[in-house]
Amino acid sequence: MSLRPWRDISRRKSRQIMVGNVPVGGDAPVTVQTMTNTLTADAQATIAQIRRCEDAGADIIRVSCPDEASTAALKEIVRAANVPIVADIHFHYKRALEAADAGAACLRINPGNIGSAERVREVVNAAKANGCAIRIGVNAGSLERDLLEKYGEPCPEALVESALDHIRLLEDHDFRNYKVAVKASDVFLAIAAYQQLSEAVDCPLHLGITEAGGLIGGTVKSSIGIGSLLWGGIGDTIRVSLSAEPEEEVRVGFEILKSLGIRNRGVRVVSCPSCARQGFDVIRTVEALEARLSHIRTPLSLSVLGCVVNGPGEARETDIGITGGGNGKHMVYLSGVTDHHVRDEAMVDHIVKLVEAKAAEIEAGMIDAHAAE
Repeated sequence: MSLRPWRDISRRKSRQIMVGNVPVGGDAPVTVQTMTNTLTADAQATIAQIRRCEDAGADIIRVSCPDEASTAALKEIVRAANVPIVADIHFHYKRALEAADAGAACLRINPGNIGSAERVREVVNAAKANGCAIRIGVNAGSLERDLLEKYGEPCPEALVESALDHIRLLEDHDFRNYKVAVKASDVFLAIAAYQQLSEAVDCPLHLGITEAGGLIGGTVKSSIGIGSLLWGGIGDTIRVSLSAEPEEEVRVGFEILKSLGIRNRGVRVVSCPSCARQGFDVIRTVEALEARLSHIRTPLSLSVLGCVVNGPGEARETDIGITGGGNGKHMVYLSGVTDHHVRDEAMVDHIVKLVEAKAAEIEAGMIDAHAAE
């Protein structure tokens, strides 16, 4: 289906950096990140959580390195991971040096918080020597005291000034392999800060609404904040910050990108909220289908509508569709065209098989196209 003009998003032009083998910025796809919540020193627990995040589609994963035991475990973690690992560093510059030597693809650190100019130089040299990127992470909850005194409270100007100060420290040492975040838990504050920063720098921007909340509330806040910025063409990589398991952050991140047509992964489900007209239990059916189709990575669309009011129209726009009918007999659509009926008891299994077959067909076509090239 062709992209309508009113759906077009003109993305801000940023320079591209590399986080391990993953490009960020420029014309690279917007990447989805998350962060582990295990004790990093427990390498096996951390690796297990990383694996779940990889299965959910994470492009980049961050781990906290608050102590020497964490950076000591980092080498094993990096070796086991299939995606680039970012080491989260606060204040302890030696942890940054250790993390770079352990193979971290990126250091999340604010240069101005780690002490003297000599310490900044050491961190930059370690990043250069090990091919590390750096992510400057400004947060409204931890702004420098002088900026709070200057502005009286966290505000967009304070966040941007902090970011520019940290950037200057890196560029003074001829380091440009960096990206920047200016996060806040206040959606309006975060959006305004990112908008101002996007006009002041050309580096990639890491988007997030920090401390967004639980799974439902945090998803709503993050979708409004991150979605608004992406809709405006701002953002090169995203992290949804939820008080939930990190793989849920990844799933929400991809749902935000899918909703905007920026990046598609897995099955996009179009479904109705259900009503008295429904020919089957839409809510339970969608729950079952989403769970059983979570392993599908190939982008395709599925409509699940309880009745014929909007069902046929939605089915015309999706790869596979089902519309509720009478007497437990429901219509299945393939590529927008009515194809056959299925009964209640076989419906979920049948739809799963159709989606898996369609995904395999699409994958085979992609392989054939690559071979032809």
